[in-house]
Amino acid sequence: MQPFTKEMITAALDEREFKYFEDADGDIGGNFQGNLIYFFRIGQQQEVLQIRAMVQHLFGMDDVARLYEFCNAWNHDQLFPKAYVHVNDDGTVLVIGEVIADWERGVTPEQLDQVVIAGIATSVQLANEVAELRQKG
Repeated sequence: MQPFTKEMITAALDEREFKYFEDADGDIGGNFQGNLIYFFRIGQQQEVLQIRAMVQHLFGMDDVARLYEFCNAWNHDQLFPKAYVHVNDDGTVLVIGEVIADWERGVTPEQLDQVVIAGIATSVQLANEVAELRQKG
């Protein structure tokens, strides 16, 4: 076990040869099948990994009720990511997926890899189902 660090996140992504970027705030993100996925360190000691996926498909305010229904069903049936509806300031609506792992006592590179790969894979699965929902209009 070792303390959870930003370098561990980039090492896990490098190990799998995933492309990623570091934004102006120092946050790590990447484009996975058209979906923006961030890898945040949060918590008092930044000991919590939050994998946040912004699904690429945008909706309008008229879609909010069915998106709530979709997210509720998803959260009932799937272990992760947790899905929720987010309304932007401009009135566009999207679905966000989140996977959280708390490593206050440390983490191994193997544990981190498993959560990262599962977070990415299930976020892409969520995005694919949202795309189907989008097509149904």
